[in-house]
Amino acid sequence: MKRRRKLTVVDKANVLETSRLWRETAKNIEKDYPETAVEYMFVDNAAMQIVTRPAAFDVVVTENMFGDILTDEASVISGSLGMLPSASIGSEHALFEPIHGSYPQAAGKNIANPMATILSAAMMLEHLGLVEEGAAIRRAVDAALEAGIVTEDLAKKGGRAYRTSDIGDHISQQIAQ
Repeated sequence: MKRRRKLTVVDKANVLETSRLWRETAKNIEKDYPETAVEYMFVDNAAMQIVTRPAAFDVVVTENMFGDILTDEASVISGSLGMLPSASIGSEHALFEPIHGSYPQAAGKNIANPMATILSAAMMLEHLGLVEEGAAIRRAVDAALEAGIVTEDLAKKGGRAYRTSDIGDHISQQIAQ
């Protein structure tokens, strides 16, 4: 309700029984939110649509496996899996994290792209009603991207790749200004 009020429900209800239950549940809940535009999409079509018209999506709900696949695919649009924040919001609790999880392979190497984690914090602040604070974080991340302060996953060929800590410091400084 805090976004564009457009929900895409992704499933494979034409093949999977569990997806038929997912869709039935979504349709029952949809009745409680008449001000929200809801579309239902099979996962294979959603995969194509995310690539060809990503701006058409606002909030997507799907089961875990489809979500993992679609978010990995969508990371290509932003240039890196390290750019995508996520939120799992329940009625009492919410969890904010990068879509890629913890990335243990990079532990201690100072090479991980921290932007998805930082943007997840922005989502958390916005969820808590701290909209301007979340926007300040987003502006700082945008400024880092525009300045080319990025890790190796986003560095242009032959360009400089910054360390995780350098990017965190740069974004912190941008927010403090």
